[in-house]
Amino acid sequence: MLTIGDAPSPNFDQRRGPPDMVLLHYTGMQTAEAAIARLRDPEAKVSAHYVIDEDGSVLRLVPEERRAWHAGKSWWKGETDINAVSIGIEIVNPGHEWGYRDFPDAQVASVIALIDEIRTRWAIEDARILGHSDVAPTRKEDPGERFPWKLLAAHRQGLWFEPAQERIAALGPPLGIGDEGLGVHVLQAGLHRLGYEPLPDGKYTEETRITVQAFQRHWRPSKVDGVADGETRATLMGVLQLASAESITGVLN
Repeated sequence: MLTIGDAPSPNFDQRRGPPDMVLLHYTGMQTAEAAIARLRDPEAKVSAHYVIDEDGSVLRLVPEERRAWHAGKSWWKGETDINAVSIGIEIVNPGHEWGYRDFPDAQVASVIALIDEIRTRWAIEDARILGHSDVAPTRKEDPGERFPWKLLAAHRQGLWFEPAQERIAALGPPLGIGDEGLGVHVLQAGLHRLGYEPLPDGKYTEETRITVQAFQRHWRPSKVDGVADGETRATLMGVLQLASAESITGVLN
C-alpha cells in the first residue's frame, strides 16, 4: 500500500465522465521542488493528479475525479481532450533539457504501485497506459526512451512486444523520409490504428518520421531515430495484436 501525501493544486476543473487512460510525464525541470511549485501555481495553469519523486514518495495534487491540466494540445484515437479522459502522473526527472537520466528503482516501483491502485478504481486498459510523447509527439518527448516501459508491462501495466528475428528480417529494408507507396501506407495505417493522429497517405513525410519516433520512444527505445526499420514495424504489428486482443477480451467480459 502506497503512502500518498497531499499538496493540493488549484489547477483543475470538472470531468465530463470517468477517466480511462493513465498518462505518464517527466517533470522536465531541474528540481522536484521547482516542478511541484509550478504544478501548484495558479498562474501557470498546469497540474497533474500525482507527482512521484526519485525516492519513490508520492504527492497527490488533484483528486482523480477532477480534470487536471497536464496533457495540453494532444490526440489519441480521435480524442482531443486528453485531460478529460486521463489521470496524469508526473515523474520527477530533469528530462532531455536538463540532464536526462535513468529513473531510480524506488521511483519506478511507486509508479507501478500507483497505477495498480488507480486501476482498482477505474477501467483502464493496458493499451491506454501511455506517455505524453504518444499523445503529443510534435511537442513532447516525455517520459522518454529511458523510462522502463518493458518493466511496467512485466507488472501488467501497459503493452510490450519483442519480435522474433525472422519476423524482422521478413519485412525488408527500412522506410524513411522520401519513401512512398504501399509499405509506407501500411505503416501509417498501423500507427493510426494504434492511436496516433496522422492519417495514412503513403508518403513518408516529416510528420510520419516524428510519429515513428514517438512510437520508438515507447516501444522500441534502443534506437529512436524516426526510421521505420524492420524491428520497429514488427514491434508495431505485435503491439497492435496485443491491443486488439485486449479490446476483444474487454468486450467479452
